[in-house]
Amino acid sequence: MDGGVEMTSGTIFDLLRVVLRDAGRIGDLHPRLKALLRMRGVLYRFADRNGLLRARANVAHHYDLSSDLYELFLDRDRQYSCAYFPTPDIGLETAQQLKKRHIAAKLCLDRPDLEVLDIGCGWGGMGRYLAEIGGAQVTGVTLSEEQHAYATAVSADRGLAGRTDYRLQDYRKLNMSFDRIVSVGMFEHVGAAGYTTFFGKVAEMLRPDGVMLLHTIGQTGSPTATNPFIRKYIFPGGYIPSMSEMLPHIERAGLVVTDVEILRLHYAETLKAWRERFAAHRAEAEQLYDERFCRMWEFYLAASEASFRWREQVVFQLQLAHRQDAVPVTRDYIAAAETVLAEREAAAGRLPLAGE
Repeated sequence: MDGGVEMTSGTIFDLLRVVLRDAGRIGDLHPRLKALLRMRGVLYRFADRNGLLRARANVAHHYDLSSDLYELFLDRDRQYSCAYFPTPDIGLETAQQLKKRHIAAKLCLDRPDLEVLDIGCGWGGMGRYLAEIGGAQVTGVTLSEEQHAYATAVSADRGLAGRTDYRLQDYRKLNMSFDRIVSVGMFEHVGAAGYTTFFGKVAEMLRPDGVMLLHTIGQTGSPTATNPFIRKYIFPGGYIPSMSEMLPHIERAGLVVTDVEILRLHYAETLKAWRERFAAHRAEAEQLYDERFCRMWEFYLAASEASFRWREQVVFQLQLAHRQDAVPVTRDYIAAAETVLAEREAAAGRLPLAGE
């Protein structure tokens, strides 16, 4: 970040590829290093108590950066989470569209005007999709002032103001119930100390026949602490869960896990697209901030991509409900729903162009 290291051949990602690809899994590390990582993870779990004020400050650190910055590397709908890449060559715009379609299919939008809550709604893209294509009534909550203003304005421009209600509010302060709940890329900010509260609140807000889809970064190995660089400079208060950390809290909340899907290399391809787009607009980013910021952002995107390619990071999609029969008993309905949603996208003129 400070310019003390210059890549005279290749990029910082090329260096990380050499280091991390050959480093082996965390389980292969020296026992003393593994013990240190476990100890740091325990300390972080005690420290990361994201109360109402701290949660808002942590969100502002990252998500209230200039909107122009995110325009440089995100897709047109500003999806700042893992896209869905059936093949690596389909393009970011298409992959993000497929992600929204895939999630909507798992939400079982089997009748119009279902009331949906989007926890951590970002810039509102998922909510707009569920309202326009899924026919739902959507309430979205975020702690970012930039995201709230953007989501509200874009929904109004697209004529969706009557179907979307974006709020600058902590989900813990809601006193409502919903047919469906979705959360994409927000759970990483909850912190391990907040899991009981999160799933307890979800169980409270989800109606008896309701369905939730939780999309979060996760790790396939044993629980470990957040990378110190990411924790300090990028996502303060962030924590990446293992499945073993999440399930006990889900069980205690009285929720049923009705489906689990692991997206393995999808985020690596998403981050590759973001990294390449940022590199193409680096001069514009430097005008917004400075050289040090650009180096920080390059390292963040490169290190994140490398962690999904050669370490233990993946994306979990967990479908939750109160009842065993809340969703069909086989997964065939997901593909069938995606076909219907694709037809609606085409009718609304929302399909991305070929190659995007």
